[in-house]
Amino acid sequence: MDIARSPSRSLYNQLVDAAQRLLNESLVYLVARLGIASVFFMSGRTKVEGFLTLTPGTFELFRTEYVLPLIPPHIAAYLATYAEHLFPLLLVLGLFTRGAALALLGMTLVIEIFVYPDAWPTHLSWAGLLLLLVARGGGAWSMDRLLRIR
Repeated sequence: MDIARSPSRSLYNQLVDAAQRLLNESLVYLVARLGIASVFFMSGRTKVEGFLTLTPGTFELFRTEYVLPLIPPHIAAYLATYAEHLFPLLLVLGLFTRGAALALLGMTLVIEIFVYPDAWPTHLSWAGLLLLLVARGGGAWSMDRLLRIR
């Protein structure tokens, strides 16, 4: 049987066409933005109490577990925590999407290299979403599109 003309191939192609109509690029980019934003934002929320007051435990983590070269622990704690709040917010809005995604991709690389090198499967999944957003932007349902920001 010629596979190019098989009924199963035709049915598969029809299903793929239907999925592409239902799952348009705008929805894919929105889900990518919201998905990766939630990972970083929720991590940031574990480091604060109230609005943005860093907890003593956060400073301890950066002194003992999240040790980075060249950056004092207390400064790293503030930078990382504020980044985990600001950049996800920008992604949710789809505002300066490429820059926010690039910043979180850099953060992901730092975490992978210096903090949790054995967690590469998780970090690779983060990088996949972030690379999509760096390369393609926030999509049609974003402030970037509304403001004509590339």
